[in-house]
Amino acid sequence: MQIELHKITVRELTAGYEDNSENGVRAYGGRLDVRPPYQREFVYKEKQRDAVIDTLTQGFPLNVMYWAVREDGTYEIIDGQQRTISICQYVHSDFAFNFRYFHNLQPDEQEQILNYELQIYICSGTDSEKLKWFKTINIAGEELTDQELRNAVYAGSWVGDAKRYFSKNGAPAAKIGSDYLTGSAIRQDYLETAISWISDGNIEVYMSNHQHDASAAPLWQFFQAVITWIETSFHPTKERKKIMKGVNWGCLYKQYKDKIFDYQQIDSEVKRLVLDDDVTKKTGIYPYILTRREKYLSIRTFTDAQKLSAYERQNGVCADCGQHFELSQMEADHITPWHEGGKTIAENCQMLCRECNRRKSGK
Repeated sequence: MQIELHKITVRELTAGYEDNSENGVRAYGGRLDVRPPYQREFVYKEKQRDAVIDTLTQGFPLNVMYWAVREDGTYEIIDGQQRTISICQYVHSDFAFNFRYFHNLQPDEQEQILNYELQIYICSGTDSEKLKWFKTINIAGEELTDQELRNAVYAGSWVGDAKRYFSKNGAPAAKIGSDYLTGSAIRQDYLETAISWISDGNIEVYMSNHQHDASAAPLWQFFQAVITWIETSFHPTKERKKIMKGVNWGCLYKQYKDKIFDYQQIDSEVKRLVLDDDVTKKTGIYPYILTRREKYLSIRTFTDAQKLSAYERQNGVCADCGQHFELSQMEADHITPWHEGGKTIAENCQMLCRECNRRKSGK
């Protein structure tokens, strides 16, 4: 791989800047691809963006940036996308710095910025070399998410199309599914969730198999089907959506999409479970209602004091098999099961040996 240091002015960098869905983000007279498939969306906050402009206006050195040469002689950014977009947006008056847009500056102030020289390392090499370099130099920057790294490893036509659906704040997935998803679209959390849903968690395998597909439409269609199923099956209110966020809806959809639900009856049970102090994980309510597995609810456990009291009351004898055990060999159990109305209180606590408790709970 060859690496050469170039000095490129802000005037040259920002020439021909455009950001649109058809051509992506381009700069440097249209010859620079600012957002290659493996790059993240623009994530700089206002404070970070302003710090870049402040550096230019004061003439301080800005950290070096890295470009790679493509086979056709054009360039792509390996590192420096956030700084590049900040500079281009400011020069094109997309935002103000210190209450002044670029077009409000005096001519000499504009010239100072436009003549500022950026330090750009330009490298040429194979795709695998560029990706390896990309990972290496980004270690010192803002840490990449797992999905951002996957996008780099499996860069191709499929990733580019998938990001169109899932990777922007205003993307289609954010518009219909943000109530049920955690994380951020621009940090690739929505894309990661969608792939996990359709692949049962085998994200890398799925991306590897589809890397060179021309379209990510099947993933988008599956995601739409899941969201439609949630809303037509459960008719969630604004309050209900708070406990539906982050649930593995893709898995539940695959198991229960053909079942007809009485959403009013479900809502009544949801109300009861929300008010139940023994239910410590409210986001597990819907998975529990569908599967009847109490593990989703993280039912409140007995305290050490309650366990010791029950152990002494039983003289260390298992309430099921009648054999004596040390306290460390026993586990607390609800005398009246939680699902039958039994509360996690001292009076409803009994100690069972591990084998009996696992047999009773069906583990």
